[in-house]
Amino acid sequence: MTTFFTLYVLIWPALTLGVLIVICRAVLRDRREARRQRKQLV
Repeated sequence: MTTFFTLYVLIWPALTLGVLIVICRAVLRDRREARRQRKQLV
């Protein structure tokens, strides 16, 4: 039971990091595309 609880607690930082990476990559891609079209990101 302790191992399960440990894995459960440790999986959340990994999932959060994964989501953060996906969001950052999308924002950087959008920023690059906006610069290419000479438009503002917002």
